[in-house]
Amino acid sequence: MARGERRRRGAPADGARATRGGPARRDSRVGVARGTVQGAVVAIVALLLALSLSGSWLLAWYRARRAITLHSAPSALPSDSSSPTVAPDLFWGTYRPHVYFGMKTRSPQPLLTGLMWAQQSATPGTPKLRHTCEQGDGVGPYGWEFHDGLSFGRQHIQDGALRLTTEFVKRPGGQHGGDWSWRVTVEPQASGTSAFPLVSLFFYVVTDGKEVLVPEVGAKGQLKFISGHTSELGDFRFTLLPPTNPGDTVPKYGSYNVFWSSNPGLPLLTEMVKSHLNSWFQHRSPGASPERYLGLPGSLKWEDRGPSGQGQGQGQFLIQQVTLKVPFSMELVFESGSAWAGRNQALRQLAGSLLTQALKTHTEAFNERFEKTFRLQEKGLSPGEQALGRAALSGLLGGIGYFYGQGLVLPDMKVEGSEQKVAPALFPPVPLFTAVPSRSFFPRGFLWDEGFHQLVVQRWDPRLTREALGHWLGLLNADGWIGREQVLGDEARARVPPEFLVQRAADANPPTLLLPVAHMLESGDPADLAFLRRAFPRLYAWFSWLHQSQAGPVPLSYRWRGRDPALPTLLNPKTLPSGLDDYPRASHPSATERHLDLWCWVALGARVLVRLAEKLGEAEEAAVLGQLAASLGTEKTLDELHWAPELGVFADFGNHTKAVQLKPRPPQDLVRVVGRPHPRLQYVDALGYISLFPLLLRLLDPHSSRLGPLLDVLADSRHLWSPFGLRSLAASSSFYGQRNSEHDPPYWRGAVWLNVNYLALGALHHYGHLEGPHQARAAKLHSELRANVIGNVWQQYQATGFLWEQYSDQDGRGMGCRPFQGWTSLVLLVMAEDY
Repeated sequence: MARGERRRRGAPADGARATRGGPARRDSRVGVARGTVQGAVVAIVALLLALSLSGSWLLAWYRARRAITLHSAPSALPSDSSSPTVAPDLFWGTYRPHVYFGMKTRSPQPLLTGLMWAQQSATPGTPKLRHTCEQGDGVGPYGWEFHDGLSFGRQHIQDGALRLTTEFVKRPGGQHGGDWSWRVTVEPQASGTSAFPLVSLFFYVVTDGKEVLVPEVGAKGQLKFISGHTSELGDFRFTLLPPTNPGDTVPKYGSYNVFWSSNPGLPLLTEMVKSHLNSWFQHRSPGASPERYLGLPGSLKWEDRGPSGQGQGQGQFLIQQVTLKVPFSMELVFESGSAWAGRNQALRQLAGSLLTQALKTHTEAFNERFEKTFRLQEKGLSPGEQALGRAALSGLLGGIGYFYGQGLVLPDMKVEGSEQKVAPALFPPVPLFTAVPSRSFFPRGFLWDEGFHQLVVQRWDPRLTREALGHWLGLLNADGWIGREQVLGDEARARVPPEFLVQRAADANPPTLLLPVAHMLESGDPADLAFLRRAFPRLYAWFSWLHQSQAGPVPLSYRWRGRDPALPTLLNPKTLPSGLDDYPRASHPSATERHLDLWCWVALGARVLVRLAEKLGEAEEAAVLGQLAASLGTEKTLDELHWAPELGVFADFGNHTKAVQLKPRPPQDLVRVVGRPHPRLQYVDALGYISLFPLLLRLLDPHSSRLGPLLDVLADSRHLWSPFGLRSLAASSSFYGQRNSEHDPPYWRGAVWLNVNYLALGALHHYGHLEGPHQARAAKLHSELRANVIGNVWQQYQATGFLWEQYSDQDGRGMGCRPFQGWTSLVLLVMAEDY
């Protein structure tokens, strides 16, 4: 009852007390006593209610604060691990995977460099300016032919009839990360081509803070050099050398333009340059007719449209445009002041023939190290397949980025759906050193992708894997949660649809970082073990959060939080936290669900971490983990929770019916129609990758009675087997190839994915080497599946020049985004038979 209602009901008693005589006074005293008691009761109830509301508010505040509070465990990496003092050879790198070519420092306020280019036209209109990797800009194929992840790389880019080659080499020295040099070569794609339009290259430098660049201008808009100073880099100088013919020192005539401004914000660099390509100039090559081109201003002049001019502290943006005829090469040299001061003066600038020799030396060293590491030639792979392997590795290493910023987090209020009533909050500023799935479409960090990425990187350079894992574990919040998608910094945020910016602190992701951790345990590398000792408290906190927060409806069961609600437009609500997005789950999401893949991930995690805890002598944690691993390690537990006798395979469990379909219902688009039989609690008939998870993660004993049926469905072309790899959903499933909504085509509903095929090949190889009734069959299936996967990826790479996100189970063609040199790079480990 409301306080005002109580006051209104008390008014007549007060009136009676004022008009009656003696008896009324006695009644009044009784009334007063009763009123006093009632008032006290009301006060107590109000106090308890206030305390309850206050307690609820405090609890909500506490949970919201923990969601955006960094974990208190010591860092897995040394202090200042990204600084030029601690890791000088990693300070500079191609850490801007979303641009075609650029470098930056591993710093919260980095110095950035980049390249843009455009083919000029004599007709009005701004030429197409190439800068950021875009899915539909018509550029391609492109990708790194060589990249060692550290000090050298060569990339080829096809843009229509042009072929660009971008190369870089780093040279150590000094206390600030050393020197580096670029070479950019532009040639016709086909030999014998003449009559090319002019091409403009745009080399730029951007500061992200108050540091000042000092350009030294020469004649006709040509910069002699750019000098500068930052606290991390000390003194430095950029020099853009005159253009030459490719492969020699014969100079070529170039026209120069320059633009200098405050930094408009990294996502706006392209548009700023486009907006200033508004003046026509004459390119007057000696002995040739003049040609018109669109250029930036012809002389060095500070331009800033802001009210306070250069003093805004936004940093600076300085860009040199060079326009000339194809073919040509240009070199940009960065020199560190501390490296120059401590160097033998006879050692020349890293340019010209010296750069050519350095590139040759690095290429030879790369090839030798590649064969020693992966032994593809020794295994009989063709020269073309070896080149594919090198491109897979190089594309993954060349896609490593360094990000810094604040993500948006929606706190976990511990009651599903309640987070909608809480506003997202900013996570503290954090760095992230990580590979990315796709430079064009997903140029940022994804948690479950990264575990697969590091399986490849680890074989090549374990130190890079330690750096990446240490950074990911640095994202842990106070509860032990890591966001599954990291959108850090303005450049990353500009590439993400608004609906995916916010990460929900209740949602998990497959703990694939434990896959490279398991490999570290097996390697015996002292540096790996030292890293794991520092990382263990964070690994344990992360796994404990996963195990507890995703607990299912019955003991030892697990359920992904964060499924989409059952909207009328969705055939089957997605489960984005699982990583398998639209893979069919129970038709009607509920708290009764039990998810097989999550159970398997937790079982694997317990196995890995109990081994690690025992190795490190962490007795208390080893006891806890050992008990969980033992409970999840019995086939009886797995059978009771997930074996579906009526289906003959393992499966999810939930409120489900197969009688769902999308039908047109004007004036709306397609809507979901649920028929009969009505949903009921049962195992979910969705044969596919999830059904195989106990096999994929090698959780079954080689003598298990369940191993045979899983091999049966894996090898059956009516279900999962295809000539191009294992399909994600059985061809016999009613969900196979079905859209999830009017605007949402099938994703994990039949296509072949390399990450799961890699897990399958590893499992088949594992059981093919263990004595048991299925040993010979597992070995045979491994051989056949490996040939199918390698053959199709190689064929599609030959045809398109790209590795793809997924492959059609019907004809093997590449699908989804490209290049996808994230987990599709696992094809290299498949070729090497390294699982």
